[in-house]
Amino acid sequence: MKKIVCIHLYNDFSGSPLVLSTAIKGLIKKGNKVTLVTSDSEGFLSNLPAEKITIPYQFQSNKLLRLLALFYNQWLVFCCILKFRKEEVVIYVNTLLPFGAALAGRLIGKKVVYHVHETSIRPLLFKWFLKFIASITANQAIYVSKYLMDTERIQWTKGKVIYNALSTEFVAKANRFIAQDLKKTHPFTVLMLCSLKKYKGIDQFVEIAKRLPNYRFELVLNATGEEINQYFNLPDLPPNLVLFPRQNDVHWFYERAHLVLNLSDPNYWVETFGMTLLEAMTYGIPVIAPAVGGPTEIVQHGFNGFSFNLNHLTKITDTIQNLAQNKMAHQRLSLNAINCTHTFKESHFLNAFNQAM
Repeated sequence: MKKIVCIHLYNDFSGSPLVLSTAIKGLIKKGNKVTLVTSDSEGFLSNLPAEKITIPYQFQSNKLLRLLALFYNQWLVFCCILKFRKEEVVIYVNTLLPFGAALAGRLIGKKVVYHVHETSIRPLLFKWFLKFIASITANQAIYVSKYLMDTERIQWTKGKVIYNALSTEFVAKANRFIAQDLKKTHPFTVLMLCSLKKYKGIDQFVEIAKRLPNYRFELVLNATGEEINQYFNLPDLPPNLVLFPRQNDVHWFYERAHLVLNLSDPNYWVETFGMTLLEAMTYGIPVIAPAVGGPTEIVQHGFNGFSFNLNHLTKITDTIQNLAQNKMAHQRLSLNAINCTHTFKESHFLNAFNQAM
């Protein structure tokens, strides 16, 4: 049995805390004792069966204030980790951001494990700083894709690729739905789930919805209703597009979706894995994703989905229309999508994760 201290900067409903929540549950099942250090916000890290230490952190829209908040937060994290100096613990740092935990862990002579999820960090000087801290503190680095390890490998540190996985609970719920063999008779529905960021392809999703008025488009954003209203000029949105704020349960969206999109612009944000793609495929939903980054290790073009350049809106629009009109092609992609998800089993993830600890 080990004691593992997990640190994550900001708890919300995005991919990296989702992966961490799966890891924590798995570590506890293996008999490990886990302490979680994170913000007091709501997200996937809430209500986990682990000892929890909350560190105040609020996202700031102003870049300078955001940087100051980050460094203040990391000072608090640094002091928090120092309290474990007399205990046998592993310091697990989720994403590159909680550098204070890594510095403290190194200072008190503990094993430091980084779980690297991201590549698109701005400005580049800040990214260099985070990677430098990781290079002088980490004993082990876990990468969520081969792409990420190839492009962002931390110097002087052992590296290992461990693909993300969905929890057994999520997979079981998807399997129960699939077993019902329900026919989706409502209008062909295209779904995208993402953060409220321009580089996530939100404007392109709206444009595609305008081009295909006979189909339903649903956009689930990791944001509040007020933030969504501030971003969009609502009267300009097409009537076949429905917006949804932050959700803690996304199953009912997948249950009625026929196709899931990821339209992240690789010029500003390269997807290093793509959890929503894996969630969709578990439900037997074909996907359209960027032709670069981690999604290329999940999506096989023409087999379980399609990979496109974000700028090829006409190709994306034509593909959606073809799938909506060709049920046989859609069904073939759907079956292939389900079969491909077996590579990303939770048991594979947890076994590899435990070994890295």
